[in-house]
Amino acid sequence: MGPPATAPLASSLASTCYAFEADFAGDLRCIPMAVRRKLDLAGVKLKLQHWSELAENERADLLAWPDDPAAIAVLRAHLLERTAGLGPGRAGELPPACQEPWQQGDVLPDVLLSSCSQLGVAVRAEDWARLDELQRFALVKLSHPGHEHRNLPRALAEFGLLEPSAER
Repeated sequence: MGPPATAPLASSLASTCYAFEADFAGDLRCIPMAVRRKLDLAGVKLKLQHWSELAENERADLLAWPDDPAAIAVLRAHLLERTAGLGPGRAGELPPACQEPWQQGDVLPDVLLSSCSQLGVAVRAEDWARLDELQRFALVKLSHPGHEHRNLPRALAEFGLLEPSAER
């Protein structure tokens, strides 16, 4: 089962891959941020092993899957059913994302501020506010404690939040 055939992409965010994901986005061997966002919206915990066991065309379908609320509900049901027969077993269920820091354009998340501070860079509230939801999602995910933050400076630069002379 692929994305709903009659549903258009709800937004351009649905199938976006960023340049900082280029190392793995071409063959979709890792889960792109656009898919990770849809998983959070759907409340599905998909392991990398689940993702790896899906055929490449299935992974591409998930990237192209629309992100409107109706399509996200279908995605949840589809993934829970589809993963039941995979090696790691059925994907986990989580509460769907609601009022997450990346969904708030008016407040800079502490996790991002902390990670940027460690990198010696700053993000201004007005710059955060102008980002789209997927960009904010990516920055929050790349800022989580325990993450190596390798792609955070690349993402900040790609989203126009670093001056060229400040790039690492």
